[in-house]
Amino acid sequence: MAEPLHVPVMLAQCVELLGPALQHPGAIMVDATLGLGGHSEALLERFPMIELIGVDRDPDALKFSRRRLAAYGDRFRAVQGVHEELGLLLAQECPAGINGILFDLGVSSMQLDNPERGFSYSREAPLDMRMNPADDLTAFDIVNSYSEEELIRVIRNYGEEKNARRVARALIAARQKAPIDSTTALAELVRNAIPAPARRTGGNPAKRTFQALRIEINRELQGLPDALDAALAALRLNGRIAVLAYHSLEDRIVKQRLALDSRVNAPVRLPVIPDDSQPRLRLLTRGAQVPSDVEIAVNPRAASARLRAAQRVREAA
Repeated sequence: MAEPLHVPVMLAQCVELLGPALQHPGAIMVDATLGLGGHSEALLERFPMIELIGVDRDPDALKFSRRRLAAYGDRFRAVQGVHEELGLLLAQECPAGINGILFDLGVSSMQLDNPERGFSYSREAPLDMRMNPADDLTAFDIVNSYSEEELIRVIRNYGEEKNARRVARALIAARQKAPIDSTTALAELVRNAIPAPARRTGGNPAKRTFQALRIEINRELQGLPDALDAALAALRLNGRIAVLAYHSLEDRIVKQRLALDSRVNAPVRLPVIPDDSQPRLRLLTRGAQVPSDVEIAVNPRAASARLRAAQRVREAA
């Protein structure tokens, strides 16, 4: 496979938001979704006193990033891990806490651009979609074995597909004749199941169903709250967190979690707010930052990105 093309999303904004926490010797930065290492490379270059730990579940991404960032020597190390286990990983790798952490959620360029991984609805490939090829569950398993109600749940909840029932029934009918075994076959089934008026807007009609399958297979939303909790628990005073989300389900989880720690935790009419009821976070973005039109023109995959960030302003209780 050729070297993957990687354009880090909202790179300048991420560096600017995280930078104030990374300007002293010994600062620890964690890239919790290392991918191809574009954000990590920029942070290592811009802040020469930091150590950076890159985490990813995909062994191919880890291999690529280790090679890409080898020049930074022992300032960089990459470890394999999933969101549900981030708390344990941080306790092992940086028990004294961290100064910055970045999440660049969703599927990576390496995964999208390798047809064999089965993430793309526009290329013929086996139905896979595992971010870690060692995992058991695949897209083939879901579309060929889930019940109608299970398919509806996944496609409606994770893909926000209004026609989830029609899509699920089309999959059930098709697999009774022969297994659904390729990305293009699945994309065509979804397209034909969606009413013609709905196919005229919103891009490829299969996009939402493919997103839903990918989220279900890789437990992306299930693991995100645990990962955010672990990140915030490890964040030192004045440390910063930045999160790039690419669809409303992810962004809602991030927004609510950061908001929870940025509020006063005391009765409304209390005349003096106790120290232990003061906010633990200060939000650094008003709402979510979005990419510029110029960036989207250069990198269309950035179009749906939403960036939120916060700073720890009080130690955890």
